[in-house]
Amino acid sequence: MLQIKTYKKQDGNTYYKFQTYLGIDSSGKPVRVRKSGFKTKTEAKQAALELKIQFEKNEYVKPTFDTFQDVYEAWLQYDYLKDEIKESTLVKTERLFKLHILKDLGNLRIAKITKRDCDRAVENWSKKHSKAKTMANYAKRVFDYAIDEQLITSNPMERVKVPKNRNVKREVAYYEKEELLEFLDSAKKEQNPIWYPLFYLLAFTGMRKGEALALQWKDIDFMNQHLTVSKTLTRGKNSRLYIEDSPKTQAGNRDIPLDPSVLSILKQWRKDQREMYIKLGHNTLNDSQLLFTNLNNDFMQPPALTKAMDRIVKKNNLKRITVHQLRHTHASLLFNAGVSIKEVQQRLGHSSYEVTMNVYTHVTQDKQEETVDKFAHYMNL
Repeated sequence: MLQIKTYKKQDGNTYYKFQTYLGIDSSGKPVRVRKSGFKTKTEAKQAALELKIQFEKNEYVKPTFDTFQDVYEAWLQYDYLKDEIKESTLVKTERLFKLHILKDLGNLRIAKITKRDCDRAVENWSKKHSKAKTMANYAKRVFDYAIDEQLITSNPMERVKVPKNRNVKREVAYYEKEELLEFLDSAKKEQNPIWYPLFYLLAFTGMRKGEALALQWKDIDFMNQHLTVSKTLTRGKNSRLYIEDSPKTQAGNRDIPLDPSVLSILKQWRKDQREMYIKLGHNTLNDSQLLFTNLNNDFMQPPALTKAMDRIVKKNNLKRITVHQLRHTHASLLFNAGVSIKEVQQRLGHSSYEVTMNVYTHVTQDKQEETVDKFAHYMNL
């Protein structure tokens, strides 16, 4: 049976692909073929017909894939991309393969790869990267594809255990209350007025950097005192910046209540933005206007935040933390204020309870040490 479907490539054009059953081979196994890249439905039908004729004449030669990389490239085109994969997800997947998976498995013949080869590869990944389990799952999918294509009969990655990364211990750094206020006060004195409201918003909401840079004024509800997080600024092919919607089922898609201080600062920034950008020839009055942009009123490069924060910290001799660690700062202050772990998880949009607990455990350990010091001081020890 011939099945023809349409799909879109990254260039935005529509193409045709097909899957067809050719018959039974000499070993008694069914032969099915998939091909894609056809510009018209007629071309796809013609190609399928020619393959059927070749098979009936015993002239059909099934493509062979010598290496893991060959199978990976076929899997990526014919299996992984059959679903609607986000551009940013595709970029991240390709990056994991290029920098890690293919370096260990890429040149090996797919039919000769053993469980021991996979054990060694996964052990290597676990020493260098926190996403070793993700990489093992991706490699397993490539092997599964090879089984579907009758290139191998079993999956060598099937029973491989991913060791815990014992060499990388994540430190949850953050500002204490007074340290944060000192940093924000320093940001307020910067010549560029954008940094104070941007860093204030990050610190007082716990938003991710990409979420803040994707905010539009229509996402801010001044009357009901909250903002809506439904998208993020991310990178696609060739480092292209674009706004990507968050899935409705994802924890990152949420409403964040805003306190009066944040609302006041955002109102002032909207006024300052209008005055500042009109002088640069940009009208920022529409609700689709981004809150934070570069001087060309285009997407702000995320590394610009890191550079600005490092400059402010260095100039004012402050404790150095990263932009992302402003999220940890917000979480720690919420914990200190008595907010429950579940509420913190929802506010920060953590994907799992475990992520919130990692931050919580570190913060509470610090507080336990302070408690011991206070007790010793009280007892005059």
